[in-house]
Amino acid sequence: MEKTLKQSLLTPLMRWFMFAMVIANIAGSMFPMMMPIYLTQLGASVGQVGLVFTLSSVAILILQLFGGWVSDSIGRLRAIAIGSLGGIIGYTAMLLAPSWQWMLVAISVSQIPYALVGPSFGAFIAENSSEANRGKVYGITDTIYQITGVIGPPLGGFLTEYYGFKTMMLGSAVLYAIAAGLRIWMATTMTSPADKQPEKLTASSFKTSLVSMWGMLIGGGVITWIFLTDGVRDIAFRLSGELQPLYLEQVAGISLVQIGLLGSIFSLAMMITPMLSGLISDRYGERVPISIGFLMVFAAFMIFLQVDAFLGFAITWVVFGFGVGLLSPAYQSLISKVVPQNLLGVFTGMFRSSLGLISLPAPWIGAQLWERFSPRLPFFITAFVALASVIPIWFKFKVPDKPDNPPGLAS
Repeated sequence: MEKTLKQSLLTPLMRWFMFAMVIANIAGSMFPMMMPIYLTQLGASVGQVGLVFTLSSVAILILQLFGGWVSDSIGRLRAIAIGSLGGIIGYTAMLLAPSWQWMLVAISVSQIPYALVGPSFGAFIAENSSEANRGKVYGITDTIYQITGVIGPPLGGFLTEYYGFKTMMLGSAVLYAIAAGLRIWMATTMTSPADKQPEKLTASSFKTSLVSMWGMLIGGGVITWIFLTDGVRDIAFRLSGELQPLYLEQVAGISLVQIGLLGSIFSLAMMITPMLSGLISDRYGERVPISIGFLMVFAAFMIFLQVDAFLGFAITWVVFGFGVGLLSPAYQSLISKVVPQNLLGVFTGMFRSSLGLISLPAPWIGAQLWERFSPRLPFFITAFVALASVIPIWFKFKVPDKPDNPPGLAS
């Protein structure tokens, strides 16, 4: 029964789409947990590691604004193919970077695919699913997507531990090139039912899209509350996000292989809850799984701050995985219902860019809190923000009645 359901909800085009996405993101998940450690090996201090991730975020802020608009204008598959070509350049730059200063430049270049692929991913799924089953489809695709985290982090940790960072990055670059080839093939040979004639990329159309989307962001409805709560949450999570691998290595004494295994454990746990999140979203509304997800993230941080052995951190990452697995399908389903389909790409780009601008100094601030006060302080702050987020989410994350929805909503 379950197999039949998945086959009916995912079209052949969506299966090819997810296959290429999995390969690309296995490559992309091999190095993030290793990167802060590698930067210290290149001579960066903890404070400079925070600075690298803060400054490299500037690139994604600029690129994502254009990426979402390009996706809305020329189509999701074309935008993803172009972004993948940029990804190959970024991977090559990271492979060749000789110092942490050059790695800063390389990481910035590697943001190109995130700017074009990121805004296209959720929009493509929304355009190829019905609103009645949207939560379930996001649940299925999120579950499939977690294969990348099961394979990528332990593979990256193993290759880094025994063969070095450069070898690991070479393997990652080769995998990504294969995915890029698949995406280019799809863009040139396949069409989505929602595809339209590509529009000209003009300054006027870009301005119109941004003005329309900005009006929705400050309009006081569900979108405004998503923006406000995610802004606060993003600041808090970026205080500690890039510091987690350093905490595991320097404070807890966890090996690189074990750090990679934690990433795999997280993804295995995260595969369990997206389908549940989709079912709950379709039946009871998205605020229910989102609220539960944040409560579980808070619980995971509390465990994280009390343990000092691999088994304890493994339990922590299981709880993290359950919580985050509940969040993503519900968030994507909610956004797809309150944002017009023809603005989904630019909304994602503007939304991520605005949040990124707000949280831009957070990695650097988190590193300062680590060095000046305690390595535990950034994680305490993140935990309590996750807990406090539940209150506005429960009262404000409600989809308005159909007549009040914005025109052009997908159905």
